[in-house]
Amino acid sequence: MAEQALRITFDFLRHYGYFAMLPLMIVEGAVATVGAAALASLGIFSWPIVLFFSILGDLIGNVILYAIGYHWGMGFASGWGRHFGLSEKRIIKMEKYFQKNGGKTLFVVKSMAGIYVLAFITAGIVKMDFKKFFKYALLGAIVWSSFLVAMGYFYGQLWQNIQNYVSWTGFGILLVMLGAFAGLRFFGKKQSEELPQ
Repeated sequence: MAEQALRITFDFLRHYGYFAMLPLMIVEGAVATVGAAALASLGIFSWPIVLFFSILGDLIGNVILYAIGYHWGMGFASGWGRHFGLSEKRIIKMEKYFQKNGGKTLFVVKSMAGIYVLAFITAGIVKMDFKKFFKYALLGAIVWSSFLVAMGYFYGQLWQNIQNYVSWTGFGILLVMLGAFAGLRFFGKKQSEELPQ
């Protein structure tokens, strides 16, 4: 599944180039960044531009989630929010927690696909100070995007160097990539256990 998503991303980016990169990174930052960075290692893109678009796309996505929470608040939590694990009761519990630990939470949950959506919407619902929100969102975007670009570039180089010698290289590279993602998500999950339930 992950390999197929990466292959579709490869083909899409190769066809539409930089024009498609930012929208893809807003919608699905991790897969698009790894795919674009792997293509950069093959000389199709420039990795600094990939990194810039990844950070920008991540920030735009985060601000959109914050705005959803800020403008639709508890109404969103009681309606669509239930699909993201939100409820009015949980938001009330999290409000004080976010006032004290909001920045740390936003930074830590970056690597957790489902949890980070919840956290960024909640930051808007509890009206977290936007300057503080933006600072930690930017810091998280820089760290997370840098990791993804480095990983994509490294695996793209690895693929280029040894794909002619071992037929199962792609499977091995996919396993290593998934292992790296799993390790990061495990760390994020341990940190997220501090969140109020």
